[in-house]
Amino acid sequence: MGLKDFFETFGYELRDPEFASAYLDEALNSGDPATFRVALADVVRARGGFSAAARDAQVGRESLYKSLAEEGSPSFTTVDRVLHSVGLRLQVVREERVEYDHGT
Repeated sequence: MGLKDFFETFGYELRDPEFASAYLDEALNSGDPATFRVALADVVRARGGFSAAARDAQVGRESLYKSLAEEGSPSFTTVDRVLHSVGLRLQVVREERVEYDHGT
């Protein structure tokens, strides 16, 4: 028995805004930009496809494919527009850091 296709397993869940948001958050927190790009492409596919996202984000479809490929390099504006096209947005939160006493 082979592995299931990713979208057979998660395609339905990625349509849910909460699941998609958590999925993208984990990808972003991985620290690997390629992981985030691929995850964003997964969400785009599940939530209407590249044609609809490209139209809503006001970018060319082929350009969007290339930007969200593992080796792509989308601009911040493109990422922001694509997220908006699938009903999501970026948010900056304060990072909790451990403060060390340096013996002063």
